[in-house]
Amino acid sequence: QVRLVESGGGLVQAGESLRLSCEVSGSIFPITTLGWHRQAPGKERELVAEINSDSITKYADSVKGRFTISRDNVKFKFYLQMDSLKLEDTAVYYCAQKGWSFYDHWGQGTQVTVSS
Repeated sequence: QVRLVESGGGLVQAGESLRLSCEVSGSIFPITTLGWHRQAPGKERELVAEINSDSITKYADSVKGRFTISRDNVKFKFYLQMDSLKLEDTAVYYCAQKGWSFYDHWGQGTQVTVSS
């Protein structure tokens, strides 16, 4: 059974950095596409960053140049480095693994709060 566990969320001030980690088990990790999503209060969940099995990455326009997604196929972990955090980055962040066509395995979520 695939299981994803996030860590690294917390409270930071605007302009600071934070790194989220996601450990994946029970998965054919090296050949999967992985993503970080977030959901702010009153808003829909959105895809923030994605990395495929060739380590090709995609980012939402709102985080381009500030966030970096990466993966470690030996440790079965992937990461989201978040720099220059803004108030609007406050959300619950979820890591997820993509199936054939959509994200079908999710972590429990970790809160990221950016204060002024």
